[in-house]
Amino acid sequence: MTNYIDKSQQPILGNDPVDPETPQGAQWRAAMWKFLLFSALGMALFIIPFQWDGKITILLGVLTDTLQALLGGYVVYAVLAIVTTSFIGALAVKVLKPNLHEGSMWAKLFDVDWFWLGARFLGALFAWMIYLQVGPEFIINRNTGGVIFEDLIPILIPLFFFAILSLPFLTDFGLMEFLGTLSSKVFVKLFKLPGRSAVDAMSSWFGAASIGLLVTMQEYNKSYYSLREAAIIATTFSVTSIAFTYVVAKTIGVDNNFVFFYLTIALTGFIAAIIMPRIPPLSLKPDTYHSGKSMLDEGIPAEYSTYQWAVNRAVTRAHSMPSLGNVFKHSLKNLFDIYFGLIPVIFAIGTIGLGLAEYTPVFNWLSAPLVPLLELLQIPEAAEAAPAMIMGFADMYLPALVGKSIESEMTRFIVGAASITQIIYMSEVGALILKSNIKLNVLELFLIFILRTLISLVVITSVAHLLY
Repeated sequence: MTNYIDKSQQPILGNDPVDPETPQGAQWRAAMWKFLLFSALGMALFIIPFQWDGKITILLGVLTDTLQALLGGYVVYAVLAIVTTSFIGALAVKVLKPNLHEGSMWAKLFDVDWFWLGARFLGALFAWMIYLQVGPEFIINRNTGGVIFEDLIPILIPLFFFAILSLPFLTDFGLMEFLGTLSSKVFVKLFKLPGRSAVDAMSSWFGAASIGLLVTMQEYNKSYYSLREAAIIATTFSVTSIAFTYVVAKTIGVDNNFVFFYLTIALTGFIAAIIMPRIPPLSLKPDTYHSGKSMLDEGIPAEYSTYQWAVNRAVTRAHSMPSLGNVFKHSLKNLFDIYFGLIPVIFAIGTIGLGLAEYTPVFNWLSAPLVPLLELLQIPEAAEAAPAMIMGFADMYLPALVGKSIESEMTRFIVGAASITQIIYMSEVGALILKSNIKLNVLELFLIFILRTLISLVVITSVAHLLY
C-alpha cells in the first residue's frame, strides 16, 4: 500500500483549544473561514445538483449554458482562432527554435513534439474544412466533423473557461483534504485509491467527465496521485454528468425509465470501479510520482480523531494558499494550455473516429466477436446492438444515435446504459488523457474500454432482464 506523505502540510493546530485572542487563534479562524467559504463555492459550482429550466444540472452547467448562449455563432470564430494559433505557434517554435525558458508559459503552450504538432495540424485543417465545407464528406459531413464543430466544441469552450478558472475552489482550499481524510479507508479498501479521489468521483458524476479528468490531471501533476492512481481515476470515475445521462436516455428512447436507467449506471460503475484497478492494464501501472515523490499523507496520527485530522488538514491547506490573484493567474495559464493543446486534438481524433463510424465497416468488424456474447446474454437484436456499443470508443453519443433505431426497448436500455459506463471515448475523454502526463496509450485505452464494456454488459443485462 502506498504511504502518502504530504511534505508541505503540517498541522497548525493541536488537540488543545486555541485562545481566540492569540495570533494562532486569529490565524486559525481566518484559515477556517477560507476553507469553508471557498470549498462551499467549489461544491456549489461543481457538485451540488439542482433543477433549472426543467432539467437537473449544476451551477457550472448553468454558467456554461449562459456563456454558450451569449457567444452564439461567434464561438465558431473563437474555435478557428484557437486551432489556427495552436498549430502556427507550435510550428514556429519547431522551425525557428527560439530560446524559450523551460517551464515558461510559451514553452508550455507551443513547445510540443512532432506527434502533437501533427495532431494540431490535423485539428486546424479539419476545423477549416468543416467551416468552409470544402473537402471529403468523411471530414465535413454533419454526422462526422459537424458533430465536433457544431455540437461538442461550442460546449467545451465555455465549459473549460469556467471549470479551469474555478477548479481551485474545489481542489486547493481544503475540501479534498477534508473529504479525503474522512473517506480514505473506504476508497483504499474498495478501489485501491486515496480518499481525496472521492472528490474526483463526485465532480464527474454530478458535473462532467472532463471536469473530473481535469481534477485528476492537476492532482497527478502535483504528485498527490501516483501514476497508477491517476490512471485508475481517469478511466474509472470520469463518468458523464447526470444531465447528459438524461440526454442519452431521451435520445435512445428510455427516458420513461430514467430512474432505473441511472441507478443501473450507478451500480455498474460501482462494480466496475472495484474490478478494474485489480486487473491489467491498470494493475500493472507503477506507483511512481510526477515529481519523483509523493506529496500526500492520508494517515491519521494517534492523537487525532478522524474528524479532527480532516478539519486540521483542510484548514492547513487553506492557510497555505496564496492570494486569489495568484491562483487565477495560474488557472489562466492552465486554461490556455487546455484550449491550445486539447481543442485541436479533439478535432483530429474525434473527426477521424466519427468518420470511421459513419463511412467504414470498421466498427462492424470490431464488434463481430460481441454478437455471440450478446446472444448468449439473450439480448434481442444482438447484431444491431454490437456495432453501437463499439462505436462508443469514438464518441459517447454515437451509441445513442445508432441505437435509437433498435426496436427492442430492453436492447436500447442496455446500449444506452453501456455507453455511459464505458467511459473511454476518443472525441473527449480519450483525447484529454492522451494529452495529459498520465501514461496511457491508445491501445491501453481501447483495452480498458473493452474490459469495461464486458463488465458493464453483464451487470446491465442482468438488471434489464429484471425490468423487461
